[in-house]
Amino acid sequence: MERLCVYCGSSTGNRPGYAQAAKQLAEELVKRGIGLVYGGASIGIMGLLADAILANQGEVVGVIPQALVDKEVSHAGLTDLKIVSSMHERKAMMADLSDGFIALPGGLGTLEELFEILTWAQLGFHQKPCGLLNIDGYYDGLTAFLNHAVEEEFVKPIHRSMLRVERCPIDLLDAFSNYQPPLVEAWLARDNT
Repeated sequence: MERLCVYCGSSTGNRPGYAQAAKQLAEELVKRGIGLVYGGASIGIMGLLADAILANQGEVVGVIPQALVDKEVSHAGLTDLKIVSSMHERKAMMADLSDGFIALPGGLGTLEELFEILTWAQLGFHQKPCGLLNIDGYYDGLTAFLNHAVEEEFVKPIHRSMLRVERCPIDLLDAFSNYQPPLVEAWLARDNT
């Protein structure tokens, strides 16, 4: 893996564990020689993550729409800052630049980005690992909901298994290094019978 995309909040949240986890993830990415692709902002968990990687001489690629640059939230000190015209272009470029996807705690934008990229994996548009860093139980409710969706047969178990959930950055990155994507064609064929 050369680069991982990390979706995360433009806020730091109300628990110190969120910022601490971002710094731990940053240290582990640099240690493993993995670059960061993220939303390009200087604020919140996003800014903390980028700053921690840069402080350790790691690579950070930000992708941000011009509208957010105009609001002065872009990070000025990145390895590379790519300015795009829309959120759609931002997400597509982030996906193209990345070998996997992690969501740290965040809000609606983080969830939207995570579920879009997970849906792309479900449809076979990519075979890259997707994961949640469930810091301080932040994603407990979401993982319970996904398990409920499987029980109610709106999400197939094979698709639920595509989202790895860990509480520790090291465990999640280890899982990513061993990731074997499910055979998408096999479940598509089975659904059509």
